[in-house]
Formats: sequence, structure tokens, C-alpha cells
Amino acid sequence: MGNVIYPNLGARRSEILVGPGAGLDTCVIDLGHDQALVASTDPLSLIPLLGAEDSAWMSVNLLVNDLSTSGLSPQYMMVDLNLPPSITNDILTAYWKTLSEECATLGISIIGGNTGKFEGCDLTIVGSGTTLAIGRRKNIVVSNGARQGNAVIITKGAAISTTGLLAKIFAKTVSKKLGGGIQRRCEACFRKISVMKDAMLAVSLGTGNLGVTAMHDVAEGGVLASLMELAAASSLGMSIDKSRIPISEETISLCDFFEIDPYWSLGEGALAVACIEEKSLEIVEELTKGGVEAAIVGKMVSKNEGITLTQDGEKFPITRPSTDPYWNAYYSAIAKKWV
Repeated sequence: MGNVIYPNLGARRSEILVGPGAGLDTCVIDLGHDQALVASTDPLSLIPLLGAEDSAWMSVNLLVNDLSTSGLSPQYMMVDLNLPPSITNDILTAYWKTLSEECATLGISIIGGNTGKFEGCDLTIVGSGTTLAIGRRKNIVVSNGARQGNAVIITKGAAISTTGLLAKIFAKTVSKKLGGGIQRRCEACFRKISVMKDAMLAVSLGTGNLGVTAMHDVAEGGVLASLMELAAASSLGMSIDKSRIPISEETISLCDFFEIDPYWSLGEGALAVACIEEKSLEIVEELTKGGVEAAIVGKMVSKNEGITLTQDGEKFPITRPSTDPYWNAYYSAIAKKWV
């Protein structure tokens, strides 16, 4: 798709500081007087098995995750809802009220959009949202800003959203097979999907030469895919130590049960942070004090060195799987009627 999309981007405008690109979470537009506008767009989901309220809460926070990688708190949101004709007013009301309430909690004003019902639309993707923020240009972080020699930090750990979603959607089966205690701890990961707090804590100690140089939220493909994307965005390589990537015992149990490799699986809730090496321990300490688990898991290296993973004392280049294992596990569980 990149061969179609990237060569065709409309008019060129000089105020665009950062446009679309592989591994980039946001665009940046110069407003003058050391001010810039940051924006990001993502789909909105309404997943029947998750319910209207939880779907809306998750959708808002996934939108916010991308914007937060800039180091700015989101301020505005535009929402486009393309709904199936079959959606009921009760479901729409529950969805929209939760979406609005979560925006209010995060300090976001909904400033416009479009709403309609259209033949051919269906759940689970029901539109899209765009988040925006204005801040000082010099403080804005971009995913392609990492530098050779930077330390790389991961917050929370592997397969956060995989753990929360599967435990929540297939609660009865997970409780039966793994025990109620593990199911409840796994389901609690659902509310860890936001990385806004992680990002704000990380940049609180400084950006650029003073601290954080780049951030990228973990999503499709999990922790390892997001680390690869961060390196690619900055045209660098990365040396990753797998043993340092945090992962909870409950996540290991759940992923073993669903036959998922957690390091390559859906991982919203974790944040990859590149920073100057001298500040890395201080940033980890700041995150930990703020209640966010974090660990230094690697280092930015030259592009010629590639992206490598150290596991069990061996270093080898890594290749991203063609599909995220979450989806096979999810659809397999549906087919087995584990709901």
C-alpha cells in the first residue's frame, strides 16, 4: 500500500514539519512563534463482545496513545462515526456518552466531525477519530528522533492489551482453565491500555539533548514490532535484550493457554522510549515512582548493524511475523465458542 499512498499526498506546504511516514505516530505543523500543532488519526471500534462502553473507552485511549508520543497532552478531538443501520439508539447512546466522558476525564474537547448510518457499514470499525494538541515546537518529540547510542526503554511490558482483551472477552473459559485469580489479574490489564501517563512522566525530565528523543506506542505486532518500527523511523538499528522486556506471570500463563508469542502480540499499553543514555536510569526511576513499570531493554545502533535480539546468550537478527498471533487466537476461540 505504501507504493500507492506515499507518492500521492496532495499539495506540498512549507509549514509541515513532519508528515506521514513509516513508524511515525503523529504529524507536526509549524504555527510560528515556537508553537506547533500535533495531530494523529486512528480507527474507532465498537466490538460487540466487548460492549459499547468498554469499546468507546478503549477507542479514546488508543487515539490518545499516538498523540501522547509527541510529549504533549491531547487537547482536541474530531470524530467521524460511520454506523451500520442496525445499530440501536441505546447502543449509540452508551457508546457516545462513554466516549465523551473519557474525553472529559483526559481534558479533551470534541470540536467536530460527522455522524451517519450507511448501508455496507458494520461492526467492529465504526469510524475514525483525530486527536490534536498545540505546544512549544522545541518540546515536541517525534518517532523519528532517536539517535545512535540512545538507550531504549519499554514501559509496562509485553502483550498488555492481548492479556486484558482475551481475559475480558473469554472470561468464563479463562477462569475455568487458569483460575479466577489469574483471570481477574489478566482482565485488569485492559485498564492499562493507556500510555498517556507513561509518556508525560518520561518527558517530564526533558526532551532532545536533555532526555527523551523519540517515543512510539506499542500496538499491532507487539513489543518487538514496535521496537523495529521505532528503529526504522529513525533510520537506525537496534540491539534488544529480550530478557529485559517486562512480562507478567499472568500474561505468560494466558499466552501459553492461547498459544501466543507475547512478544509479537497486540501490545497497546506499553510505550517504547528512546533517550540519551545518561538520562535513562533517571527516566526509569521517574516512571517507577509514578507507578509505571519500566526497564531499559536495548540501545540504538547504526543502521548497518541492523535490528538484533539477544536471547539465551545468542544474538541474531529478527524478522517480523506476517500476522499478529492475537488474531488467530481470537478467531479460534470464537470458533470454539469460548465466550
